[in-house]
Amino acid sequence: MTQTHFSVLKTEVVNGLLTKKNGTYIDGTYGRGGHSDALLKALDVSGRLIALDRDHEAITDAKRRLGHDKRFEIYHCAFSQLKEVTTPLGLTGKVSGILLDLGVSSPQLDVAERGFSFNKDGALDMRMDQRQEVNAKEWVNAAPEREICDVLKTLGEERYARRIARAIVGARRTAPIHTTAQLAAIVSQAHPSWEIGQHPATKTFQAIRIHINRELEELEKCLEQCLDVLEVGGRLAVISFHSLEDRIVKRFIRQHSVGVPLPKEIPLAHAPGFVQRLKNASGIIRPSQREIQINPRSRSAIMRITEKLQ
Repeated sequence: MTQTHFSVLKTEVVNGLLTKKNGTYIDGTYGRGGHSDALLKALDVSGRLIALDRDHEAITDAKRRLGHDKRFEIYHCAFSQLKEVTTPLGLTGKVSGILLDLGVSSPQLDVAERGFSFNKDGALDMRMDQRQEVNAKEWVNAAPEREICDVLKTLGEERYARRIARAIVGARRTAPIHTTAQLAAIVSQAHPSWEIGQHPATKTFQAIRIHINRELEELEKCLEQCLDVLEVGGRLAVISFHSLEDRIVKRFIRQHSVGVPLPKEIPLAHAPGFVQRLKNASGIIRPSQREIQINPRSRSAIMRITEKLQ
Protein backbone atom coordinates (compact mmCIF):
# COMPACT_ATOMS: atom_id res chain seq x y z
CA MET A 1 0.00 0.00 0.00
CA THR A 2 2.83 2.39 0.74
CA GLN A 3 6.33 3.16 -0.39
CA THR A 4 9.22 2.60 2.00
CA HIS A 5 9.34 5.34 4.61
CA PHE A 6 12.72 7.03 5.05
CA SER A 7 13.33 9.20 8.10
CA VAL A 8 15.17 12.32 6.96
CA LEU A 9 18.59 13.20 8.43
CA LYS A 10 18.43 10.27 10.85
CA THR A 11 22.16 10.11 11.62
CA GLU A 12 22.38 13.91 11.90
CA VAL A 13 19.44 13.94 14.35
CA VAL A 14 21.08 11.44 16.68
CA ASN A 15 24.49 13.14 16.52
CA GLY A 16 23.10 16.64 17.01
CA LEU A 17 20.33 16.02 19.52
CA LEU A 18 21.61 13.31 21.84
CA THR A 19 24.00 14.87 24.36
CA LYS A 20 23.77 12.19 27.05
CA LYS A 21 22.82 8.55 26.73
CA ASN A 22 20.88 8.39 29.97
CA GLY A 23 18.70 11.43 29.23
CA THR A 24 15.00 11.78 28.52
CA TYR A 25 14.12 12.68 24.93
CA ILE A 26 10.91 13.53 23.10
CA ASP A 27 10.11 12.73 19.48
CA GLY A 28 7.24 15.13 18.84
CA THR A 29 6.40 13.58 15.47
CA TYR A 30 6.68 9.79 15.62
CA GLY A 31 5.52 9.25 12.02
CA ARG A 32 6.70 5.71 11.34
CA GLY A 33 9.33 5.61 14.03
CA GLY A 34 12.59 5.96 12.14
CA HIS A 35 13.94 8.72 14.36
CA SER A 36 12.50 7.14 17.53
CA ASP A 37 14.13 3.81 16.72
CA ALA A 38 17.51 5.46 16.04
CA LEU A 39 17.38 7.46 19.28
CA LEU A 40 16.46 4.39 21.35
CA LYS A 41 19.39 2.50 19.87
CA ALA A 42 21.72 5.33 20.91
CA LEU A 43 20.37 5.58 24.47
CA ASP A 44 21.61 3.38 27.28
CA VAL A 45 19.40 1.24 29.54
CA SER A 46 18.50 4.22 31.77
CA GLY A 47 17.58 6.51 28.87
CA ARG A 48 13.97 7.33 28.07
CA LEU A 49 12.08 8.28 24.91
CA ILE A 50 8.59 9.75 24.77
CA ALA A 51 6.93 10.02 21.37
CA LEU A 52 3.87 12.01 20.31
CA ASP A 53 1.72 11.82 17.19
CA ARG A 54 -1.81 12.88 16.28
CA ASP A 55 -2.26 10.17 13.62
CA HIS A 56 -3.85 7.02 15.05
CA GLU A 57 -2.07 4.88 12.43
CA ALA A 58 1.25 6.16 13.79
CA ILE A 59 0.16 5.24 17.31
CA THR A 60 -0.67 1.71 16.16
CA ASP A 61 2.71 1.41 14.45
CA ALA A 62 4.54 2.67 17.54
CA LYS A 63 2.88 0.16 19.85
CA ARG A 64 3.61 -2.68 17.43
CA ARG A 65 7.17 -1.67 16.64
CA LEU A 66 8.53 -0.24 19.89
CA GLY A 67 5.93 -1.03 22.51
CA HIS A 68 8.06 -3.86 23.92
CA ASP A 69 10.82 -1.42 24.94
CA LYS A 70 10.30 -0.26 28.55
CA ARG A 71 12.24 2.93 27.80
CA PHE A 72 9.60 4.02 25.26
CA GLU A 73 6.15 5.64 25.62
CA ILE A 74 3.76 6.91 22.93
CA TYR A 75 1.00 9.52 23.36
CA HIS A 76 -1.84 10.20 20.90
CA CYS A 77 -1.75 14.00 20.77
CA ALA A 78 -0.40 16.96 18.85
CA PHE A 79 3.00 18.34 19.79
CA SER A 80 1.27 21.59 20.75
CA GLN A 81 0.12 19.59 23.82
CA LEU A 82 3.71 18.99 24.86
CA LYS A 83 3.41 20.32 28.42
CA GLU A 84 0.14 18.44 28.93
CA VAL A 85 2.27 15.29 28.58
CA THR A 86 5.41 16.34 30.45
CA THR A 87 3.84 18.09 33.45
CA PRO A 88 1.94 15.08 34.89
CA LEU A 89 5.10 13.01 34.37
CA GLY A 90 7.19 15.51 36.32
CA LEU A 91 9.42 16.10 33.29
CA THR A 92 8.88 19.79 32.56
CA GLY A 93 12.33 21.37 32.73
CA LYS A 94 14.04 17.97 32.75
CA VAL A 95 14.05 16.86 29.11
CA SER A 96 17.43 16.49 27.39
CA GLY A 97 16.23 16.86 23.80
CA ILE A 98 13.16 17.40 21.61
CA LEU A 99 12.79 16.53 17.93
CA LEU A 100 10.14 17.99 15.61
CA ASP A 101 10.04 16.55 12.08
CA LEU A 102 7.46 18.79 10.41
CA GLY A 103 5.07 18.29 7.54
CA VAL A 104 3.36 15.20 6.19
CA SER A 105 4.86 11.71 6.36
CA SER A 106 5.39 9.36 3.43
CA PRO A 107 2.71 6.89 4.61
CA GLN A 108 0.19 9.71 4.77
CA LEU A 109 1.07 10.79 1.23
CA ASP A 110 1.15 7.29 -0.20
CA VAL A 111 -2.24 6.08 1.05
CA ALA A 112 -4.90 7.46 -1.31
CA GLU A 113 -7.65 7.31 1.32
CA ARG A 114 -5.86 9.89 3.48
CA GLY A 115 -6.41 12.48 0.75
CA PHE A 116 -3.05 14.26 0.98
CA SER A 117 -1.77 13.57 -2.54
CA PHE A 118 -2.84 14.98 -5.88
CA ASN A 119 -1.16 11.97 -7.52
CA LYS A 120 -3.52 9.44 -5.93
CA ASP A 121 -7.30 9.55 -6.28
CA GLY A 122 -8.95 9.29 -2.90
CA ALA A 123 -11.35 11.01 -0.56
CA LEU A 124 -10.46 14.66 -0.03
CA ASP A 125 -9.56 14.39 3.65
CA MET A 126 -6.05 15.65 4.62
CA ARG A 127 -6.58 15.36 8.38
CA MET A 128 -3.48 14.32 10.29
CA ASP A 129 -5.69 13.57 13.28
CA GLN A 130 -8.66 11.52 12.14
CA ARG A 131 -10.56 12.59 15.29
CA GLN A 132 -10.70 16.15 13.95
CA GLU A 133 -14.16 17.18 12.75
CA VAL A 134 -13.46 19.35 9.70
CA ASN A 135 -11.68 17.76 6.74
CA ALA A 136 -10.51 19.22 3.44
CA LYS A 137 -13.66 18.21 1.55
CA GLU A 138 -15.93 20.07 3.95
CA TRP A 139 -13.76 23.18 3.89
CA VAL A 140 -13.28 23.25 0.10
CA ASN A 141 -17.04 22.95 -0.45
CA ALA A 142 -18.06 25.54 2.13
CA ALA A 143 -15.35 28.21 2.51
CA PRO A 144 -15.96 31.63 0.90
CA GLU A 145 -13.94 32.39 -2.21
CA ARG A 146 -12.00 35.14 -0.42
CA GLU A 147 -10.98 32.74 2.36
CA ILE A 148 -9.81 30.11 -0.12
CA CYS A 149 -7.81 32.74 -1.98
CA ASP A 150 -6.17 33.98 1.23
CA VAL A 151 -5.22 30.43 2.28
CA LEU A 152 -3.70 29.57 -1.10
CA LYS A 153 -1.79 32.84 -1.24
CA THR A 154 -0.55 32.85 2.37
CA LEU A 155 0.08 29.17 3.07
CA GLY A 156 0.85 27.97 -0.44
CA GLU A 157 2.51 31.11 -1.77
CA GLU A 158 0.43 30.44 -4.87
CA ARG A 159 0.77 33.20 -7.45
CA TYR A 160 -2.58 32.37 -9.07
CA ALA A 161 -4.53 32.00 -5.82
CA ARG A 162 -7.42 34.23 -6.92
CA ARG A 163 -7.90 32.42 -10.21
CA ILE A 164 -7.79 28.99 -8.54
CA ALA A 165 -10.18 30.01 -5.74
CA ARG A 166 -12.65 31.30 -8.31
CA ALA A 167 -12.41 28.01 -10.22
CA ILE A 168 -13.00 25.93 -7.07
CA VAL A 169 -16.11 27.92 -6.13
CA GLY A 170 -17.40 27.75 -9.70
CA ALA A 171 -16.91 23.99 -9.90
CA ARG A 172 -18.65 23.24 -6.61
CA ARG A 173 -21.75 25.13 -7.78
CA THR A 174 -22.19 22.39 -10.36
CA ALA A 175 -21.33 19.46 -8.10
CA PRO A 176 -19.58 19.00 -4.75
CA ILE A 177 -15.84 18.29 -4.85
CA HIS A 178 -15.33 14.91 -3.18
CA THR A 179 -11.94 13.58 -4.29
CA THR A 180 -8.32 14.60 -4.66
CA ALA A 181 -8.48 13.88 -8.41
CA GLN A 182 -11.41 16.27 -8.82
CA LEU A 183 -9.63 19.06 -6.98
CA ALA A 184 -6.34 18.47 -8.79
CA ALA A 185 -8.13 18.65 -12.15
CA ILE A 186 -9.90 21.89 -11.24
CA VAL A 187 -6.63 23.49 -10.15
CA SER A 188 -4.75 22.25 -13.22
CA GLN A 189 -7.36 23.71 -15.57
CA ALA A 190 -7.32 27.04 -13.75
CA HIS A 191 -3.52 27.30 -13.54
CA PRO A 192 -2.08 29.20 -16.53
CA SER A 193 1.54 28.10 -15.99
CA TRP A 194 3.71 26.15 -13.61
CA GLU A 195 7.29 25.15 -13.02
CA ILE A 196 8.73 22.28 -15.04
CA GLY A 197 8.62 19.11 -12.96
CA GLN A 198 6.08 20.49 -10.49
CA HIS A 199 2.41 19.54 -10.58
CA PRO A 200 0.17 22.63 -10.87
CA ALA A 201 -1.77 21.56 -7.76
CA THR A 202 1.33 21.27 -5.54
CA LYS A 203 0.99 24.62 -3.78
CA THR A 204 -2.80 24.40 -3.50
CA PHE A 205 -2.68 21.00 -1.81
CA GLN A 206 0.11 22.20 0.51
CA ALA A 207 -1.89 25.27 1.51
CA ILE A 208 -5.11 23.38 2.20
CA ARG A 209 -3.27 20.71 4.21
CA ILE A 210 -1.50 23.30 6.36
CA HIS A 211 -4.77 25.16 6.92
CA ILE A 212 -6.86 22.10 7.81
CA ASN A 213 -4.27 20.87 10.31
CA ARG A 214 -3.38 24.35 11.65
CA GLU A 215 0.25 23.34 11.20
CA LEU A 216 1.88 26.73 11.64
CA GLU A 217 -0.20 27.59 14.71
CA GLU A 218 0.63 24.18 16.20
CA LEU A 219 4.34 24.79 15.57
CA GLU A 220 4.33 28.21 17.24
CA LYS A 221 2.52 26.85 20.31
CA CYS A 222 4.96 23.95 20.61
CA LEU A 223 8.13 26.00 20.25
CA GLU A 224 7.28 28.22 23.22
CA GLN A 225 6.56 25.16 25.36
CA CYS A 226 9.92 23.64 24.40
CA LEU A 227 11.68 26.40 26.34
CA ASP A 228 9.99 25.27 29.56
CA VAL A 229 10.21 21.53 28.90
CA LEU A 230 13.94 21.40 28.11
CA GLU A 231 16.54 21.27 30.86
CA VAL A 232 19.49 23.66 30.80
CA GLY A 233 21.81 22.28 28.12
CA GLY A 234 18.91 20.45 26.47
CA ARG A 235 18.57 20.67 22.72
CA LEU A 236 15.75 21.24 20.24
CA ALA A 237 16.08 19.94 16.67
CA VAL A 238 13.52 20.96 14.05
CA ILE A 239 13.34 19.59 10.51
CA SER A 240 11.39 21.85 8.14
CA PHE A 241 10.37 21.23 4.55
CA HIS A 242 9.32 24.64 3.31
CA SER A 243 10.06 28.28 3.97
CA LEU A 244 6.95 29.01 6.04
CA GLU A 245 7.94 26.46 8.69
CA ASP A 246 11.61 27.33 8.63
CA ARG A 247 10.87 31.04 8.94
CA ILE A 248 8.95 30.43 12.18
CA VAL A 249 11.74 28.25 13.59
CA LYS A 250 14.47 30.72 12.59
CA ARG A 251 12.54 33.63 14.11
CA PHE A 252 11.97 31.70 17.35
CA ILE A 253 15.66 30.85 17.73
CA ARG A 254 16.72 34.42 16.93
CA GLN A 255 14.18 35.89 19.35
CA HIS A 256 15.55 33.88 22.26
CA SER A 257 19.23 34.02 21.31
CA VAL A 258 19.77 37.63 20.23
CA GLY A 259 16.43 39.30 21.00
CA VAL A 260 14.17 41.44 18.86
CA PRO A 261 16.23 43.40 16.28
CA LEU A 262 16.73 47.03 17.27
CA PRO A 263 17.18 50.03 14.97
CA LYS A 264 20.84 50.56 13.99
CA GLU A 265 20.96 53.95 15.68
CA ILE A 266 20.37 52.36 19.14
CA PRO A 267 23.84 51.41 20.50
CA LEU A 268 22.73 48.31 22.40
CA ALA A 269 23.58 44.66 21.77
CA HIS A 270 20.21 43.56 23.14
CA ALA A 271 16.92 45.13 24.07
CA PRO A 272 16.71 46.28 27.72
CA GLY A 273 15.79 43.37 29.96
CA PHE A 274 16.63 40.75 27.33
CA VAL A 275 17.61 37.36 28.73
CA GLN A 276 19.34 34.99 26.34
CA ARG A 277 17.73 31.57 26.70
CA LEU A 278 18.97 29.82 23.54
CA LYS A 279 22.10 29.50 21.45
CA ASN A 280 22.61 27.94 18.05
CA ALA A 281 24.02 24.43 18.34
CA SER A 282 24.48 24.02 14.58
CA GLY A 283 24.30 25.80 11.30
CA ILE A 284 21.71 24.78 8.72
CA ILE A 285 21.91 21.01 8.22
CA ARG A 286 20.77 19.58 4.89
CA PRO A 287 20.60 16.03 3.54
CA SER A 288 23.64 14.69 1.71
CA GLN A 289 23.46 14.03 -2.02
CA ARG A 290 23.47 10.32 -1.23
CA GLU A 291 20.41 10.67 1.01
CA ILE A 292 18.60 12.72 -1.65
CA GLN A 293 19.32 10.02 -4.24
CA ILE A 294 17.87 7.36 -1.95
CA ASN A 295 14.94 9.51 -0.80
CA PRO A 296 14.11 12.37 -3.22
CA ARG A 297 11.49 13.71 -0.78
CA SER A 298 14.33 14.74 1.53
CA ARG A 299 15.75 17.30 -0.90
CA SER A 300 13.93 20.28 0.65
CA ALA A 301 14.66 19.35 4.28
CA ILE A 302 16.43 21.83 6.57
CA MET A 303 17.34 21.06 10.17
CA ARG A 304 18.20 23.64 12.82
CA ILE A 305 19.41 22.71 16.31
CA THR A 306 19.34 25.08 19.27
CA GLU A 307 20.43 24.62 22.90
CA LYS A 308 18.78 25.98 26.05
CA LEU A 309 21.06 28.22 28.16
CA GLN A 310 18.70 29.09 31.02
